[in-house]
Amino acid sequence: MKYTIGLLSLAFLMSFSVQQASAQARVDLNIGFGTAFDATNSHGIDNVNSTNAFSSCALGTGDAYCQGTPGLGGFFLGFGADAMVTKRFGVGGEVSFQPSQSSYGPLQYRQTFYDFNGLYEPFHTKHVSLQLQGGVGGADTSFGINQNECVGTAVCTNQDESVGSSKHFQEHVGVALQLNLTNHIYVKPQFDYHYIDGFNNQFSSNSVPQATLWVGYSFGRE
Repeated sequence: MKYTIGLLSLAFLMSFSVQQASAQARVDLNIGFGTAFDATNSHGIDNVNSTNAFSSCALGTGDAYCQGTPGLGGFFLGFGADAMVTKRFGVGGEVSFQPSQSSYGPLQYRQTFYDFNGLYEPFHTKHVSLQLQGGVGGADTSFGINQNECVGTAVCTNQDESVGSSKHFQEHVGVALQLNLTNHIYVKPQFDYHYIDGFNNQFSSNSVPQATLWVGYSFGRE
C-alpha cells in the first residue's frame, strides 16, 4: 500500500510538471497484470513441529520436518505512472506485487518490486511506440506465519503474523511496446529485467525476468 500511495503522489507531481513544461507532453497512468520468475535456491526450513522450528535445515538428510523453499512465480499486480516531458524522453515509476501470499516452506511470503526510471522512446507514432526504460529501485520479500487457534470446537481464528522482511537494492531495465487503442487508452506488453543484490538469499539468482501486460490511460497525448 505504501508503494502505491507513493506512485500516486509521483503521478500527481508528474501531471503538474508536464502541464508546466509543455503542451505536447503527456502523463500515463496504468495497471499491470503479469508474473516474475526465479528458481528455488534449494534451501530448507524446519516447520513448527520441529524442536528447531523455523531454523534452516538441509533437504534430503532424513529430517521429516524440513520443508523446501519455492521458486518465484505466480500472479503479480502492478501500478505505474509515466511522464513524457518531451516527445522522446521522460521519467516514470512502477510497483508490482503478489496480491496474495504464497508458501515459503512453513512460512508465507509476498514479493514486491518497485523502481524509478528514465524513459526513452526511439520510435513513436500516433498508434504505436517503443519504450526503453532504465533505473533503480528495491525488492521487498515479506514473511509471515499463518496461525489457526481454536477454543474447543466452537470458536476458531485464523490470522497471519508478520515475522519480518528482506529488502534489497535493485537495478532495472525494461522494454515495452505501447499500442494505442484510442487517443487515450492503450495496452503495453512489457518485459523487465531486475538485478537484485542479495536476492539469491531468498531464491536461486540475483537476476529476475518479469513479463507484464499494462492497461493505461494517457493525459495530454498529442
